[in-house]
Amino acid sequence: MSLLERNPQAPNAWLGDLPVTSRYTAGIAGEKFFRAMKDEGKILGTFCENCDITYIPGRIFCERCMAELDHWQDVGTIGEIYTFTLLFENLDGTQREEPLAVAFIRMGDGGLIHQLGEVDLEDISIGMPVEAVFKPKSKRQGSILDIQYFRPLTE
Repeated sequence: MSLLERNPQAPNAWLGDLPVTSRYTAGIAGEKFFRAMKDEGKILGTFCENCDITYIPGRIFCERCMAELDHWQDVGTIGEIYTFTLLFENLDGTQREEPLAVAFIRMGDGGLIHQLGEVDLEDISIGMPVEAVFKPKSKRQGSILDIQYFRPLTE
């Protein structure tokens, strides 16, 4: 039956919860990436030999040449701030007591967006080397939040 042949007895609105269930999956590459963070505290990327590109997070296919990527490698936990912003409001629009620093951390030819910690806001700069700080292994759940934050690299 098409929309034009709609049953006039059908409800115009559904009250309450819809009886629909679904599950989002991260896919093969996402599963491998998040499992490595959860189980080993590692950040994995994939390398395309044709294009000489390291994808972080790892992918199954190269977006440039469409080659299948099966060379996974530990890219370490160190990157550098490519760009950043300060958040002065919470998601609900209320003012934050302290601004939250969020940055794109460049690693390989890609990177991760995450919050910064253990840093004075005035000291944040483009190009600053940072390292990932992971939650204790018992508290990791297999998500990007297994990384608590990135902090300035101390030598």
